Amino acid sequence: MWEEMAESAESLAAERLRMTDKMAERNQWKVIQAFQKHKVSDYHFAGSTGYGYNDRGREVLDLVYADVFGAEAALVRPHFVSGTHTIGTALFGVLRPGDELLFVTGQPYDTLHNVMGKPGDGKGSLADWGIGSSAVPLDTEGQVDWAGVERALTDRTRVFAIQRSRGYDWRPSFTIAQIGEMAERLRRLRPDAIIFVDNCYGEFTEALEPPQVGVDLIAGSLIKNPGGGLAASGGYIAGRADLVELAAYRLTAPGIGGEVGAMLGTTRSIYQGLFLAPLLVSQAVKGSIFAAAVFGTLGFDTHPKWNDPRTDLIQAIRFRSPEPLIAFVQAVQRAAAVDAHVVPEPWDMPGYGNPVIMAAGTFIQGGSLELSADAPIREPYIAYMQGGLTYAHVKLAVRQAWEDLRRRNMID
Repeated sequence: MWEEMAESAESLAAERLRMTDKMAERNQWKVIQAFQKHKVSDYHFAGSTGYGYNDRGREVLDLVYADVFGAEAALVRPHFVSGTHTIGTALFGVLRPGDELLFVTGQPYDTLHNVMGKPGDGKGSLADWGIGSSAVPLDTEGQVDWAGVERALTDRTRVFAIQRSRGYDWRPSFTIAQIGEMAERLRRLRPDAIIFVDNCYGEFTEALEPPQVGVDLIAGSLIKNPGGGLAASGGYIAGRADLVELAAYRLTAPGIGGEVGAMLGTTRSIYQGLFLAPLLVSQAVKGSIFAAAVFGTLGFDTHPKWNDPRTDLIQAIRFRSPEPLIAFVQAVQRAAAVDAHVVPEPWDMPGYGNPVIMAAGTFIQGGSLELSADAPIREPYIAYMQGGLTYAHVKLAVRQAWEDLRRRNMID
């Protein structure tokens, strides 16, 4: 019975799967051309220690990333501990006391709420430094509420922020074309403002990246798409050279910036991960398409649907109660190669407003280019599945979820 369902889902989504393979080829060639342009050689993989002065591998890595993302400059470091840290570094780098940050795509991902903070919170948040933050909710169609943006705009607005992926929202992720349209309209509203994009989960899902459509600055995590499953930690910031330099001063210290930073033996894996990223991102995207086709056939609401355009890795599946939601996430863990014997349970995870359950049987802790799933335990009961270094692995997880839910009479 499962074999019939899997074959039916793949047949249904065959054209979308083929298009994903073609996108991987296009992005793979782009990465290789950047490597060739900057003459990447074996000696660039050598490690550095101490201050890391004159680390040519690190310097060329920044140049390669800048070219791949269509940016003037880039800062790629293993010293970023997460996507939130990388985004926070970029924002603190370009904002000053008295400025305001305005998210035009609704409230950002939960872990950024503490970065934005509250006045006088004593945590060193943006608000604690006198930097205001606000977010304009999306309209009923999940699009930018432009009237709301104009009302929220003040003389202090310095940065417009866009979250490319859906986060924990039941909405479409924003395509590069949509981000380009946003950038154009925001530029008309405030020509001197900085347009920033949280690019997490979106890299290599399309042919272009945000700096190529008018965005000033982007940030993302190396343990997501661009690390290719090999980068053990880190993040990147890319965009206008002056803004990247300001972010580098925040990461290290003013006057030092990106000129130092020992790579401590990570350089080879970051380069090789970037080389592999277009292929592995396509494997994860194909897995999400397959999951949407299977669960959509079973009558579940999925977002995006199997035939919708893809601009990130994330597949959302909505359940009717917490029990099947928890069972689904636990099934993803059971399908893992690492820690398959562990049974995840909801818990009060730091940085989140509700109990969260996370399946993450990964080689890199928290590596969400690898197969993982998580969900806040709140209505509506939505599981967010992402990643998968191989399409076959995602198919196994979907089968495990189908079997577990069926055995527990949670699906027909």
